[in-house]
Amino acid sequence: MIFTVTLNPARDRTVMIPGFEAGKVNRIKETRDDPGGKGINVSKVIAALGGTSVAMGILGGQAGRYIQRCLEDMSIECDFVRTNAETRTNIKVVDPERHVTTDINASGAPASKRVLSRVYRKLESRAKPGDVVVFAGKLAAGMPPEMLAAWIRALEQRDVRVFLDADGETLRQGVKAAPYLIKPNEAELSGLLDETLKTPEEVCRGARRVMEETGVRFVAVSMGADGALFASGSRAYRGEGLRVNALSTVGAGDSMMAALAWGLDAGLPEIDVCRRALAVSAACVTCTGTQTPPPETIQALYEQARVLEYNPMKKETEA
Repeated sequence: MIFTVTLNPARDRTVMIPGFEAGKVNRIKETRDDPGGKGINVSKVIAALGGTSVAMGILGGQAGRYIQRCLEDMSIECDFVRTNAETRTNIKVVDPERHVTTDINASGAPASKRVLSRVYRKLESRAKPGDVVVFAGKLAAGMPPEMLAAWIRALEQRDVRVFLDADGETLRQGVKAAPYLIKPNEAELSGLLDETLKTPEEVCRGARRVMEETGVRFVAVSMGADGALFASGSRAYRGEGLRVNALSTVGAGDSMMAALAWGLDAGLPEIDVCRRALAVSAACVTCTGTQTPPPETIQALYEQARVLEYNPMKKETEA
């Protein structure tokens, strides 16, 4: 089973504004609302792939009720801790002419130690050895990154595979607990290692350094239009970027994480998991808001996706 944990979810409101200009009067062409937050996005895409997951975390107020209702309508099981604090609403301004997305995100309400303890107790009681737990996105306001690291360490000690998608100090503390998988982008990996990684060779060496120094077993590095690089065990794979009509980049990384969790939980060959992750991420950017791409789009891009076994010291060979 896959459990996704979203500690700072959001109701995502996406507005389409062609030719958006800051400081000017702008006209909204289209508006849509979606249940959001990185872990929630992962659960949505897993459902689109035909898989199942349990969405967990913290919800509150009217926005929280909206999020849970939407997830239940998608047949996604929910096991959230409910609070009186209103779940935040984020605004995504998408300019389809310039292919630019501007995020206007709220901070979210603080979570007490009691609420956080309830979240972990729920998770601890449900996750069994071999299960996958995805921690994705920002922590609840006031939650120290060291607390999440302690959760990761405790779950991994019970043979639960933890997948982490975070940045900054949360990522830095999280990798110290040796989660099974991390999914940084190039900038996040550079920040983690305190060095600038520009070329695929540098990214690959950086991913291997993280694995050697921390015990992380799988590193997936998203590289935007340039595709992605995956490192696992003694192997590395490079996925080429797919050409698509990009409408919004919101949720692309979450879609990649969903495909990784779904594929690895199902025991699929790594090369197939990487191809699927590349295809789902590309399919996501063809959608507005944080809606999930249709299965036929995912399948078409999966058939186009090329993933090569990669060794910086040797010529690439198709796996």
